[in-house]
Amino acid sequence: MTTNSKINPKVEEFLSKAQKWQDEYGKLRNIVLSCGLTEEFKWMHPCYTFEGKNIVLIHGFKEYCALLFTKGALLKDPNGILIQQTENVQQGRQIRFNNVQEIVALEAILKAYIYEAIEVEKAGLKVIKKETSDFTIPEEFQKKLDENPALKTAFETLTPGRQRAYIFYFAQPKQSKTRESRVEKYIPQILEGKGLND
Repeated sequence: MTTNSKINPKVEEFLSKAQKWQDEYGKLRNIVLSCGLTEEFKWMHPCYTFEGKNIVLIHGFKEYCALLFTKGALLKDPNGILIQQTENVQQGRQIRFNNVQEIVALEAILKAYIYEAIEVEKAGLKVIKKETSDFTIPEEFQKKLDENPALKTAFETLTPGRQRAYIFYFAQPKQSKTRESRVEKYIPQILEGKGLND
């Protein structure tokens, strides 16, 4: 059972307004709070911290709800239940649920994972992230960079995160023609020094 001192009013409001996964959120919340974490509300989701460091978030999607471990890539995962959302997610890992029964069945395991995540934080472990240079630039974009020195300079002055966002976005389509049209469309934005979503 949760104690009132741990309950965050913003999370209470979030849970009371949840259209979907309300029971699942409640069960996950009780499990997480029983592990001694501080309840906060960040990025529009319940977030649980240890000494100010993010440990786990509760979030829901159309098909499932999940516990997201912010440094899940560092957990041992002996049960093989951690999911990497997409190949580009370097740090976070999810455990997904479709109903309360699944959560109840995994309660002891979830607590073990949460305690391990706290230990990872106490030890100061960090995920070694790939540098932008470790990602392959799609050939359609590389060709434009080689042809246009101003574009190359503009791209290189973007922050690493903005560079990666463009690289991922340009690389997604399977067809070269589609990749090419994406590159063409965003050249003016790159030249203005703007990121993909700016």
